[in-house]
Amino acid sequence: TDHLGYEKGDPIGRALPNARNGSSPKTVQSEAGPVPLEVPRDRDGSFTPQLVPKGQRRIGGLDDMIISLYAGGMTLRDIQFHLLSTIGTDVSHETISKIVDEISDEVLSWQRRPLEPLYPVIYLDAIVVKVRDGGHVRNKAAHLAVGVDMDGIKHVLGIWVQQTEGAKFWASVCAELANRGVRDVLIVCCDGLTGFPEAIEATWPESLVQTCVVHLIRTAMRFVSYGQRKPVAAALKPIYQAADVDSARAALEAFAAS
Repeated sequence: TDHLGYEKGDPIGRALPNARNGSSPKTVQSEAGPVPLEVPRDRDGSFTPQLVPKGQRRIGGLDDMIISLYAGGMTLRDIQFHLLSTIGTDVSHETISKIVDEISDEVLSWQRRPLEPLYPVIYLDAIVVKVRDGGHVRNKAAHLAVGVDMDGIKHVLGIWVQQTEGAKFWASVCAELANRGVRDVLIVCCDGLTGFPEAIEATWPESLVQTCVVHLIRTAMRFVSYGQRKPVAAALKPIYQAADVDSARAALEAFAAS
C-alpha cells in the first residue's frame, strides 16, 4: 500500500501507472519452523519486500541458531537432525555449510582488522578451553590479547588457539599485533612465563612489562599451606590495592611484621 500510494480496493488506483498484481506463495524457514507467506506483487515489478527480501529463505534468527549449535561443537549433520526433530525445519547440509562458511569469512576479517597505533595497556594471557579437533574434544590454550584504548575501553585484539602456551608463540602474537598497526604500548601485563618479557620487549622496546597481580598472588600461594591461603591472600590485598607507593610500602611492612 505504501509503495503504490493507495489502499487496496480504492478506485483511485485505476488512474495510477502501477497497480496490484496478486501475490506469490513462499515458505521460509525460521526458528519457530516453516512459515508460509503470500508475497504481494505489482504490475511493473518494482516492489521489494523489506522484512523478508527477495530470495531470502530463512528468517527469525535461524542463522544465529545454526552458528550457536556449530560453536557448541555439533557437526553439520547433527545440526540438521536437531533442527528437523525440534522445530520441524529441514535445512539441507549444503545450506548449513554455507552459513558456517560465511561466518568463517567474517571471523577471518575480524582477526585481520587494523588496530590503533597506541594502547596504554595490553593484557596478554592464555586460558585452557575445550576444542573439537576432528572427532575428539581436546584441551587447547586460547591466547588472548586485550587492549585498553585512550578512553579506557577494553577491546579484544585477537584470539589464537594453540596446543600449549609458550613464549615463542607469544612473540609471534606480538609481531602480528605490530603488523596490524600497534606501534607502541605503555604497559604490557602478562604472567611470569619464561622468555615472555623478552618477547614483548623485542616488539615494543619502550614498553613497561608488568607481571599480572593475580599471577603474582598465585605464585606466592605456592609457599603457603592450603589452610592458610585465604587469610594470606586477604592480608596481601592492602598492598596491591594501595593508592600510592608509600601506602603500598607501609602495607608491605605491616604484612611482614604480622
